Amino acid sequence: MFSGRRTNLALLTVLGGAFISGLVVQALGTAATRWLLVVHGAIGISVMVLSPWKTRVADRGLGRRNRGRYFSLLLALMAVTVIVTGLLHTTGTVSSIGGFTVLWVHVATALALIPLLVWHFLARKTYPRRVDLARRNLLSLGGVSLAGLAMWFGADRLIRITDLAGKDRRFTGSHETSSFEPAGVPVTSWLDDRVPTTGDAAWRVDIDDAAGARSLTLSELQSLPFQDITADLDCTSGWWSRQVWEGVRLTELIDRGEARSIVAWSATGYARRYSVSQLDQLWLVTTVGGEPLSPGHGFPARIVSPNQRGFWWVKWVVRIETSRVPWWVQLPYPPT
Repeated sequence: MFSGRRTNLALLTVLGGAFISGLVVQALGTAATRWLLVVHGAIGISVMVLSPWKTRVADRGLGRRNRGRYFSLLLALMAVTVIVTGLLHTTGTVSSIGGFTVLWVHVATALALIPLLVWHFLARKTYPRRVDLARRNLLSLGGVSLAGLAMWFGADRLIRITDLAGKDRRFTGSHETSSFEPAGVPVTSWLDDRVPTTGDAAWRVDIDDAAGARSLTLSELQSLPFQDITADLDCTSGWWSRQVWEGVRLTELIDRGEARSIVAWSATGYARRYSVSQLDQLWLVTTVGGEPLSPGHGFPARIVSPNQRGFWWVKWVVRIETSRVPWWVQLPYPPT
C-alpha cells in the first residue's frame, strides 16, 4: 500500500497532527474542543496502523548499519512509549509510572521526541514533493485516517463495555479523583514552582487597577462578599476533581476601567493573564470544602477559573493588576 517514502511522509503528517491536537487539548481543555481529543486519539491509532509499513522501512535502514541507527532505535522506543502511555491513560488501567502520572509521561516523552524526529527527518532528506499530493496518495492517507477514527470509536466502546476506569474520563481525557474530598486532591505545581511559606499575618494581596493601588490583608479580603463556587479543577497531568470553593468574585475586587486584561501573580513569580470579559467568571478563594486552603493548594489565596485548565488557577496569589495588553499576549502553555 505504501512505499518507504509515502510511509515516512504519512507518518510525518499524522505525527504533526498529533502534536498540534495534543497541545491544543492540553492548553484549552474546554467542552468546545472535545472533538480534538477524538482526533488526537484517532491519530495515535493511525500511527499504529502505519507501523507494519514503517517496520519494513526500518529493517532496510538498520541493515545498512550506519552510525545513526542507535538514534533511530531510541526514536522508535520513545514513539512506542508515547503510544503505550496514551493507551494506558485512556483506558485508566495504569495511573502512574515511577511516581509520575501516565499522562505526564506521555506528554514528556512526546515533547522529548520532537528533536529526534527533526534529526530523523533531516538525516533522511525525505522532503515533500508535488507528486506527494497525487490523488492516490491522498486517498491512502485518508483511508488510514478513517481506519484510525473507526478503531478509536471501537476502542472507546470496548472501554465502556468492559467497564474500565477510562469509561468515566472527562472530555479533556482526565480521570476523576477525590471530588468533594479536598484532602485527597493531588498537590501539583507548575514545573519549577515550590510551595512558599506565608503566614496569615504576613500575607497581603496587592491590587493595582483603575481605582489605584492598594493592599488587602487576609481578614480584609474575607470581609468582602464571599460566594460558594462548585468548580472542576482539571489538571494537565491527567486528573480532575470537583470541589466547593469559597471566595470573592473579582468583580468585587477589580475596577477594570479601560483595561483589556487582568494579571494574577503568584508568590513564586508565576502569572497568568485573563481577558477582562472573564472578570465575573474568576474568583480569589481562601477555602475549599469549608476549610482553609492547604499550603500545597494555594494558601492563603488562589484563583478559581472554572472551564479552564489547572495552570490558569494561579496559587499563592500576591498581586492582581489590570493591563491594557490583550490577554493573548502570553504563551498559551507556560513553559516554566
